[in-house]
Parts: sequence; C-alpha cells; structure tokens
Amino acid sequence: MADLSAFPITRRWPAQHPDRLQLYSFPTPNGMKVSIMLEETGLPYEAHTVNIGKNESWTPEFLALNPNGKIPAILDPDGPGKAPLALFESGAILIYLAAKTGKFLPEDPAGRFETIQWLMWQMGGAGPMFGQLGFFHKFAGASYEDKRPRDRYAAESKRLLGVLEARLAGRDWIMGADYTIADISLLGWVRNLIGFYGAADLVDYAALKNVPAWLERGLARPAVQRGLDIPPRPAA
Repeated sequence: MADLSAFPITRRWPAQHPDRLQLYSFPTPNGMKVSIMLEETGLPYEAHTVNIGKNESWTPEFLALNPNGKIPAILDPDGPGKAPLALFESGAILIYLAAKTGKFLPEDPAGRFETIQWLMWQMGGAGPMFGQLGFFHKFAGASYEDKRPRDRYAAESKRLLGVLEARLAGRDWIMGADYTIADISLLGWVRNLIGFYGAADLVDYAALKNVPAWLERGLARPAVQRGLDIPPRPAA
C-alpha cells in the first residue's frame, strides 16, 4: 500500500484508498477539467472536496501541495518511477493524465502539439476571460456603476468564441474526429459562461452554430456528466 504520509495534505483530507490517485478539487470549470478527465480515462481515484467558499485552498496543508492556492491538484501514488507525484495546474494535470493513460492526446508529434496548443489557448485566453466576465456580470462586479470592465471582457469573450466557432467548422471536436484534452478543458467553461454566468446575450451566443453543437455533443458524454459534479458541492 502506498505511503502518502509525507504529504501534509493527507492529514487534512485523509486518503481512504491511498493506492488510488487523490484529487483535491471543487466543481468549478477548472476543477471539472480533471474530474471529467479521470472519469473519461477510468483511472481509479479518490475525490476530496476543497471548499473554496471557505478558503480551504489557502490552508497550510493545501498550500504544501499547491503554493498557488488554487484547485484542482492531484497526488498520484503511482507516479513516474513508481514514486508519488504531486501536481497542480489543471492543464499540466490533463497532459500528465493523458500521458499516463495514453488517452485523449494524439501520439503523432504534430497532432500532439496542436492539441496542446489549443489547451494553452483555453488556459491563457478562454478560461481567464470567461471567468472575468462572470465576475463583472454575475458576482460583485455586477454592482459596479462603470460597465466598461464588464463590456471589455464581454467583447473579448465574444471574440474568443468566434475563434472556437471557426475552428469547429466541419469538425465534431477541436482536433477533428478525435475528442481530446482540448475539448475537455473547454466544456465546463463554455457551459458556465452561458449557464451559471448567464452571459449568453452579452456574447451573442445565439448567433453561433458550431460551438453550441459541440457543447451539446460534449455534455452528452456520460463521463462528462459525471465529472461535472465531482467532487460533490457541499450543502449550503
């Protein structure tokens, strides 16, 4: 049985199954990336709810694993060389899990790097911009009298959706016929943008054709549906 006692995070979130990959997360668009990936790959894992509403990602135990204080993070008892591996940053985790399982990342170098390119596009563009729009439209920013910040992020989010719309022309998935970590990284973000954030009108989502069809295909996957609610959100 794997010994994870050297990792402080296991003292706050004890592993009931230390031989399984440990997921520390919350069901946000970034957290969903990893839970969906784990469900898609079928890797045995144990999910721990890190309640970001109670600032649990800023506790000493979590910071010992991720000094950036953000979910998700993982602890794999069966990492490279059979040694435990702690990893943070959702994009890095997706690449790691794809490499570990040989799934959802093309083997040929050109396709592999093109997929990673779109993953980086989500990490550096769509995710941050959609998140900022959500803040200024739905959360505390909604009370700001000056709407220029909201409108700035709305315009950039609309532009980014246009990039995705063009990419998906004639394609089922971002890489064509194959569903990859590029799709996994984006599904929760687009879903939240038009659903939870209620920003569909601001980004003219109704004018799009390819993105809504892609989102529908993605959300129809059973593993995606399971991953959207892992780990479970705490009761209010």
